Formats: sequence, C-alpha cells, structure tokens
Amino acid sequence: MLLLHLSDVDEASWAEALRAALGDYPVVRRGEDYDPADVRYIFVWKPKPEAFDGLTGLRAILSLGAGVDALLKHPALPDAPIVRFVDEDLSQRMSDYVVAHVTMHHRLYTRFQADQKAKLWSQLYPPAASETTVGIMGMGVLGQDAASRLKPLGFDLRSWSRTPKDMAGVVGFAGADQFDAFLAGTDILVNLLPLTPETTGILNTQTFAKLRRDRLAGGPVIVNAARGGHQRESDIVAALRDGTLGAASLDVFETEPLPASSPLWDIENCYITPHIAAISNEATGVRYFTNIIKRHEAGEALVNVVDRRRGY
Repeated sequence: MLLLHLSDVDEASWAEALRAALGDYPVVRRGEDYDPADVRYIFVWKPKPEAFDGLTGLRAILSLGAGVDALLKHPALPDAPIVRFVDEDLSQRMSDYVVAHVTMHHRLYTRFQADQKAKLWSQLYPPAASETTVGIMGMGVLGQDAASRLKPLGFDLRSWSRTPKDMAGVVGFAGADQFDAFLAGTDILVNLLPLTPETTGILNTQTFAKLRRDRLAGGPVIVNAARGGHQRESDIVAALRDGTLGAASLDVFETEPLPASSPLWDIENCYITPHIAAISNEATGVRYFTNIIKRHEAGEALVNVVDRRRGY
C-alpha cells in the first residue's frame, strides 16, 4: 500500500494520477479507511508530526522534494530508506533559473537599470563570458546540469563540492581546504548545495569578502536557489549596501514567505523570487515514483537513496 501525506500541494490530484499509474496497487490518503500497518511506502511533502504513526511495515519513504533537509529533521522519522526525487524536468527548470540570473548579472543588468532610471547613456561594456568565472557550489545532479548549460555560453566554470567531482570544462575544487581558492577566482557564485550542518550559513560575510572583485563592474554576485538556511540575510544586506557584493539573486529565504519587514525587499540590487526556481512536476513525478515502487516490489534495489550521514 502507498500512503500519500502531501502538505501544501494538491494531494487529491497526485492520488488520482498515482492510482491510474499503479493499477491494482492500493493508494490511500490521510483520512481514508486503511490499516497503517499495511502501508509499505509513504509519499511525503512537509509531513505533519503524526505522519509516520503506526507505519510498522514501512519499506521506503518517497520524498517529493529533491532536498531532504527538512524531512531529516522530523522528530519521528522512521529508520527506512528515503528516496529523493531526481527528475530531468526539475533539473532543467533549476538550470533555466541559474542561466537567466547568471547572464543577467554578467551583462551588468543592475548598472544599466540604474542608468535607465537616471536617463544616463553610459556605454560600459561587460566582460566577455570567457573572462567571467561562474563558481558553482554543489555538484550533484542540479549543479552538473547547470554547468552543462552554462558551458556552451562560453563562461569560465569552476565548482566546489564536499568530495572531488570531475567534469569536462569545469575546474573542480573540493573540501574546506580548497574553499578559499575556489572563491578567489569566482565572479558569480551560484549555490546549489544540499543543506547540511556543514553548509548552513555558508553564504556569509566571510565568504563574500573572498570573491574576486576585478571583473564585474559593481563587484561579485551571488545566486542562491538552494535553501534559505544557506544564507545569513543580515550579512547579505550589509554586503549589498557596502559594495562587498554587486548584486544578489535570491529564490529562498531563512523565513518563507519573506517577511514584509525584511530590508531585502527594498534593496535595488537584490532580485527576489518567491521560491519558484524549480518545481516537482506531477506527470514526471508520477512516472518516477511509480517505477520505483513497481521495481522495488519486484525485488530490485531502490535508487537515489539518501545518505543520512551526509544529509543528501
């Protein structure tokens, strides 16, 4: 039996699609008549405190999100494998966001937006893409996809991850010992890291101060489309105001929705989007999780299982 426990999404629509895809395999929702002990899989998004009560026969937890940091903090999380959502559509949506904001900042949008408001004709030429280094933090599925889409545009690319990653056309850095060297040659810093205790608050004053400052007019830029927990927003405000950062694109925040009282709303070189960089598509999600359940029931191993020790 598959139990759906999806908060803040259309659970009924997902249930209808999964029932059609799984055929005779039972799919139930919260509030329906079922024995919790019969549940073999639970499909979750923002599970409530009681989500896992009575699930003594659970074989796997299926997470609608690509990131599982919030799920891992659930106080009653069972000791069952967690399968995260890995999907080409989600990856492309995230890469679309990254490419749009990287190219916007590379072409000095903040500078020319200010000139337009001032009715000032000032022909400042941006550096070539090959003269601009995009540093990607996090080289999992999303980071590698973003790099593959930025590469044909001619950008100089580098990456930083917990362990070494080898990708053609990308200069790789890994581990704490190489973090400063990675930052020193980066003009546009893109964060696609998983949120772990080690990466919490990594977008801070110290990180910003180590970015390269001699390429982009106005200063280096950050793009955060991962998790709000990665950033210290008071540090971002200060860095945007004192020129340590030339601009920032933020899709995620420490508190969501972003409170109206946040000073980020009023900073002209801060570009805010409401956590919309990528979304889990229902059609592809149904195909993905249906295949996982069918194959696992047939005796095959689960794929994309979270390493709880690493946090992703």
